[in-house]
Amino acid sequence: MPRSVNSVAKRARRKKVLKQAKGFFGRRKNVWTVAKNAVDKAMLYSYRDRRTKKRNFRSLWITRINAGARQHGMSYSQFMGSMKNSGIELNRKVLADLAMNHPEAFAAIVNKVK
Repeated sequence: MPRSVNSVAKRARRKKVLKQAKGFFGRRKNVWTVAKNAVDKAMLYSYRDRRTKKRNFRSLWITRINAGARQHGMSYSQFMGSMKNSGIELNRKVLADLAMNHPEAFAAIVNKVK
């Protein structure tokens, strides 16, 4: 009896990968073996960087809060310690937004925790 091959599923798998490779440059978009490797690598990067993005944003928020606090004579660590002691529970994302876009509101918070 001849060997049975499932060409329909094989073609569907390949089409799925080539669809994911749409927009890639050169042979990465249309040659199966190259596209498969490129898509695998892209998926790896996207998984890893979804976690890295969270770290990067927290770092950005801390930098912005630090800059805003230093304009009022406090360091970031002093400011955050004072926030905790005074019982103000604003997260870093909100504080960074206030420091960037609403400096008068941020100044009011700094004056309250001093």
